[in-house]
Amino acid sequence: MNHSNNHVTELIKETLVLTAAMAIVAGAVYFFLLPSHASVSSISGLGIILSNFVPLPLSAITMILNILLLIIGFFTCGKEFGAKTVYTSIVLPLFLALFERIFPNIGSLTDSQELDVLCYVLTVSIGLSILFNRNASSKIMNKYLHMDLGKAMSLSGMCVALSAALVYDKKTVVLSILGTYFNGIILDHFIFNHNVKRRVCIITKKEEELRHFIINDLHSGATIYESIGAYNMEKRNEIITIVDKSEYQKLMNYINREDPHAFITVYTVSDIRYQPKK
Repeated sequence: MNHSNNHVTELIKETLVLTAAMAIVAGAVYFFLLPSHASVSSISGLGIILSNFVPLPLSAITMILNILLLIIGFFTCGKEFGAKTVYTSIVLPLFLALFERIFPNIGSLTDSQELDVLCYVLTVSIGLSILFNRNASSKIMNKYLHMDLGKAMSLSGMCVALSAALVYDKKTVVLSILGTYFNGIILDHFIFNHNVKRRVCIITKKEEELRHFIINDLHSGATIYESIGAYNMEKRNEIITIVDKSEYQKLMNYINREDPHAFITVYTVSDIRYQPKK
């Protein structure tokens, strides 16, 4: 019974978080992107372009586009295309419809096209970072496109941004392109920044002391490889550990204090996967 209640509670919490994220995204689109006329991102920007040719509100155009993408997603991604993606795809145009009803004929809140695009990029990145950190869409993009989420969105969004040339002036086209590019960069920062870890490879004379420090003080794991120097063929052990930002600072402080001549290489790690044995 408790397990069932916990599952329901988690489901409600997850739904509320996703709903809040889509409210932020819809707000960014309606209050900043739409008044700027810039076609930043993919679906929202495409909807704004199409609204110049189709006698339908942005919410209806977005709903149609999302349904078409959902159909394509089911055929291409199968089971990996989950309920959360379906839910968020439907909620976005519903929020847009709500804003259209409450705030009809909305104008620019900043009275500046440039500031509207900037506010959109910053606001929508917050909503999308929440969405993709809890959704399977980012995994699907990484699996099938083999690129970071921000880069994938920038690539698709750039095509839409260029389509602004069919409707708007040169300034709007340039703002659309720049907004799309920086939106991808900021989105990658929001999504991966707090997940970034460092893979630290260390060759030190105080190998045993360092191993104890990593295990007992950092409460982290480590792997030891035997390495051979190419110059004098001397055999040394290399300790490799993966740490977060705070652990990295502690590790560097320890090494600088105990063995400042240690040989260290550091790599950035954004994804760690462990497949347990069945």
